[in-house]
Amino acid sequence: MALRLYAATTSQGKLRDFRTAALAHGIQIDPLPGLDAIPAPEENGATFAENATLKAVYYSRFAPGQLVLADDSGLEVDALDGAPGVRSARFAADSGLTDSPDANDNSDVWNNMVLLQRLANVPQPRRTARYRCVLVAARDGQPLSTAEGVVEGRILDGPRGTGGFGYDPLFYLPELDRTMAEITLEAKLDRSHRGRAIAALLPLLPV
Repeated sequence: MALRLYAATTSQGKLRDFRTAALAHGIQIDPLPGLDAIPAPEENGATFAENATLKAVYYSRFAPGQLVLADDSGLEVDALDGAPGVRSARFAADSGLTDSPDANDNSDVWNNMVLLQRLANVPQPRRTARYRCVLVAARDGQPLSTAEGVVEGRILDGPRGTGGFGYDPLFYLPELDRTMAEITLEAKLDRSHRGRAIAALLPLLPV
């Protein structure tokens, strides 16, 4: 029987990436049952590791005896001193850009727009950046394993590709001459920060 983990995320994009990476290793990842009804904890950590740990510990208490996986991940841009970092999902909101309550969620669009504005005067050679993902597995309120995945790239002047989510249309992989939004899910297995984090975490999990 395949090892099963429950992912504490409502992001379909993240869940898809985790599942695709885990299946390659014979691991099954399912959404945490009843996650929508569980009040979210405040993500007030200063690092990806702190936020991933507090989420894994918190959500594991709602699934007694089960392995619960939580992540914190985001984009670090060198020319912005590592921003948006842990604020990647809220980069535009921190600048005052939010959707009206009756609008579709356009946070990815706003986040990308703010990023491009901040980098408007930064030449391409200095637009180096990385995606970072920290994964923590916990059981019954106790953190058990931690792993990290990183992928290096560069931020383009405009979006390319229709796949992926978040900053993927702007995140360029020089070795492939493609953005993260232009490659297949399978190609992401070895190259994405989430795929690399999953691969690093699996050998550390208790059986």
